[in-house]
Amino acid sequence: MIADDPTAAAILAAVPCYPIPPSGKSPAIDALRSAPAGHGIAVGCDAVMLILRRPWLALDVPITSAIAGYLPYGSAGVPRADLLCGLIPQEFRTSMLDHFRAALPNEAAVFVLWNEVTRQFSLSYPTIDEATPSRLVYRTPVLPPGCYMVADVHSHGRARAFFSATDDADDADTTKLALVFGRIDDPTGPEMVSRLCAGGMFLPLPRSPFAGERHAQ
Repeated sequence: MIADDPTAAAILAAVPCYPIPPSGKSPAIDALRSAPAGHGIAVGCDAVMLILRRPWLALDVPITSAIAGYLPYGSAGVPRADLLCGLIPQEFRTSMLDHFRAALPNEAAVFVLWNEVTRQFSLSYPTIDEATPSRLVYRTPVLPPGCYMVADVHSHGRARAFFSATDDADDADTTKLALVFGRIDDPTGPEMVSRLCAGGMFLPLPRSPFAGERHAQ
């Protein structure tokens, strides 16, 4: 037993930490990787890996470089970041931008939802408590079982697209894609910044989360 305090034991059970055997094979780590939801830590000779699973996301990401001290463990393996739900349909991006333009000069928001049973995306427009050209306060929806928030998207109106300190605080303890659109009515096209929020980290996206696009920022 690692901990005899019930609270500490529950925390360690919820987020387990496993050394990787020299062979690289571990039933416990395999179970963590194949679980529909959950997360834990795998400690290898070359990195410490966060393994996080959601019905819509499979993520294996190193959270340290190689540990300086000798560890008789196996390799942490290859990083992975797969959207199990697939890419967001391009028409959803068009609908978002129409919504953001209609809200000008104020900021606006929309959530991208995914249904695990139907495997379909949908858009949810949140309740807005306050909206100005530089400030937006909105509510996260309460979702039914089997429905997940894949992306939290908001606009900066006519201002640049960036993640503010308020965004960082709001996104710190969530697992989602976070997108910000700016310069909504610019004739050359809007700006977009994006990141994956997971495990208390903000990870860059290697490509756009929308189908048919390659660029990401």
